[in-house]
Amino acid sequence: MFQNHPGASRHPRMIRPPKIPGLSINKLIPNILTMLALCSGLTAIRFGLHDQWDKAVISIVVAAILDGLDGRVARLLQGTSKFGAELDSLSDFVCFGVAPALLLYFWSLQSLGGLGWAITLLYAACCALRLARFNTMLGQADLPAYAYNFFTGVPAPAAAGVVLLPMAAGREFAEFFFSSPLIVGLFLVGVSFLMVSTLPTYSFKKVRIPNAWVLPVLVIAGVLAGLLVTEPWLTLTGLGLAYLGTIPLAVRSFARLKAQAEQTAEAPPESESVA
Repeated sequence: MFQNHPGASRHPRMIRPPKIPGLSINKLIPNILTMLALCSGLTAIRFGLHDQWDKAVISIVVAAILDGLDGRVARLLQGTSKFGAELDSLSDFVCFGVAPALLLYFWSLQSLGGLGWAITLLYAACCALRLARFNTMLGQADLPAYAYNFFTGVPAPAAAGVVLLPMAAGREFAEFFFSSPLIVGLFLVGVSFLMVSTLPTYSFKKVRIPNAWVLPVLVIAGVLAGLLVTEPWLTLTGLGLAYLGTIPLAVRSFARLKAQAEQTAEAPPESESVA
């Protein structure tokens, strides 16, 4: 019992337990999403070992969605950290560098023997180099203004979507053609060099939607989600081809912006009028 004495408060003071040192759950949510993406990519490899190609590709798509969310959630919850950036890079290498290459090897390239494995290694190695280059470019303050809306080379998630185009098209159309080791090998080699190339590609992270386009964009997103459920292979094929179509547009847009910036820098200052 609490005993009151003169001058004491009528209600006893509640003693709060000491705060436990550590991170709040908000700080951990982005890393949890990254871990879920990593597990999804590893699960895709497991499905590939059992020839469950539909589930394998779906697992990589889920990993791509989670990879797109973790960075944005980290910025919204102010949970960005160097540890999270390194974990995200390692997860990207597994989900979009190792998993797609192994799926295509199990699906088609293993019939080529050592050559098929060499092509698989090429894709994984180029993905690792692309991620290493991206990490070293983070936080650079000397980038020109026109370069902030572009990536250098094809990013790893987009590369995984493009390199799986033969599998997606083969599941929807003529699998005997798209599963040819020649077709699959050419895609792996081509996308490998696109990742480590210096071609500018669009970075859609900083795209701002005008107010008048918000509702149509939401409707399109809903339609795409429905198509992914009802016609997944046709939808993935269309999205992959659409992304490939943006690459020449990005190159032209980057060249135009660069030329405008150079002309502005070389233009002589206007002479001041003398009274």
